[in-house]
Amino acid sequence: MASLFDFMKDLIIASTSTLHGGGYLEYILPTLKTHFKDCKSIVFVPYARPGGISHDEYTNKVRSAFAQLNIEAKGLHEFDDPIKAIKEAQGIFTGGGNTFLLVFQLYKNNVMEVLSQTLKNGTPYLGTSAGSNITGLTMQTTNDMPIIYPPSFQTLGLIPFNLNPHYLDADLQSKHMGETRETRIKEFHAFNNFPVLGLREGSWLEVKGERITLKGELSARLFQQNKEPQELERNSDLSFLASL
Repeated sequence: MASLFDFMKDLIIASTSTLHGGGYLEYILPTLKTHFKDCKSIVFVPYARPGGISHDEYTNKVRSAFAQLNIEAKGLHEFDDPIKAIKEAQGIFTGGGNTFLLVFQLYKNNVMEVLSQTLKNGTPYLGTSAGSNITGLTMQTTNDMPIIYPPSFQTLGLIPFNLNPHYLDADLQSKHMGETRETRIKEFHAFNNFPVLGLREGSWLEVKGERITLKGELSARLFQQNKEPQELERNSDLSFLASL
């Protein structure tokens, strides 16, 4: 049986699309220029629809950002055959929004499996927020409200762990007494044994074949079942998680 790393993956998995005070994808554009250097066009998956915007509105936002790289972006919803569009794409980007809706639409349009296989074969990929959530083993560590019921929580399985994008550390000065992100991940580990990476804003993972590297200016927080959380410094190699 093939392992997760018997493939030539080429992925950027980012916590967010936009940093405070910056434009859409602005902080990561230099990285994307290199990442998509061989692409004249990309296919954008708009299914997560942040704030309930339309597929067209979302695609136009992405189109404007990628125009700065002289790359044409076309929404997956604009193709008559989404499966063919994924298979033939020079590059693929899945944006943020609601992960439940994104996963629902990927299954509804029968593209979850073909997207996974296409990315394992080396098509360059960018995911932000919900589009990053789906690169893990399941979507069960998303922060999103369950606004719609997907047929499965299983996602692309491109990395050997789950993600929690937009990870926030507990604010010790806050009077809020609700659950922290760390508490909710501990709840996940009461029933699941695979690792979860808390990815802070402005951080991303670079996946090149077997190698997974933490990029950006911040550390990430690694959670494992029955273990104390661990801080992983930027530029850490996370490939060891495949053997856990």
